[in-house]
Amino acid sequence: MRRTVAGRSIGSLLCASLLVWTLVAAAGFAAENGAAPQRLHIAGLDVAAWLPSRDTPGPWPIIIFSHGFHGCNTQSIFLMERLAGAGYAVFAPNHRDAACGNIRAWFTRAEAPLGDPRKWTDATFADRAEDIEKLLNALSGDARYNSPGFDWQHVGLVGHSLGGYTVLGLGGAWRRWKDTRVKAVLALSPYAAPFTWRKTLSGVDAPVMYQGGTRDYGITPFVNKGEGAYDQTPAPKYFVDFDGAGHFAWTNLRGTYHAAIVDYSVAFLDRYLKGKPFPHALAEPHSNVAVVKIKE
Repeated sequence: MRRTVAGRSIGSLLCASLLVWTLVAAAGFAAENGAAPQRLHIAGLDVAAWLPSRDTPGPWPIIIFSHGFHGCNTQSIFLMERLAGAGYAVFAPNHRDAACGNIRAWFTRAEAPLGDPRKWTDATFADRAEDIEKLLNALSGDARYNSPGFDWQHVGLVGHSLGGYTVLGLGGAWRRWKDTRVKAVLALSPYAAPFTWRKTLSGVDAPVMYQGGTRDYGITPFVNKGEGAYDQTPAPKYFVDFDGAGHFAWTNLRGTYHAAIVDYSVAFLDRYLKGKPFPHALAEPHSNVAVVKIKE
């Protein structure tokens, strides 16, 4: 019974909220004050890019962002802009399931039941991993992006929801997907249930930060519970639980937690992609943060 209830919770959260993504996309363009992202078509993908200003000291580590199921590459503009401002070159592809503003795409189903992780394998949404592999290969071979200003020795992946599944898989949770170029994984309310069910997170050897929310009922409890995703992931690993945050806190839709999300995201990526110390002030719960776990 417990699995059935959890399955319904995850399924209803990730499937029944399709219309929200249109609001997410619209909110991003209405609320953000920064410059519009660069629009690229590379490796057969539609990609949004946020690059640091020319006077930002380099070299700039590379960040690839993977959006949620039926989300899109501009679903989290607030975070992409702030990462670029912190000296990261950020690229976000639209995966095949992208649906912001695309009514027809709303009605496509997940490749396997979101409520039954036992039916997921490394073939499930493998096209998402292939997108990121193609994009990394194309960008690193493009004269515009492989100049000394770009740091290809330090590549980080960031993903929300199904994008979190994608980046954990590339970090090694699916052995066949593993990309040794990945030096840090930032998993934002990630759908990690297939990995915890199969106990494959031991294959991740890049540092991981999980972020969740106390009202993210369909996802975060399965990250934070005993023998959940955090427990099964090797160190270095971090878990941050934002007090009152729901599943869409990491999108453009609601700004309540944006500042805290940015603070923790930049601090983690700076730690493992730039070699900076993790701020002591962020190592303990405080305003908007209910739980912080760190094991290095």
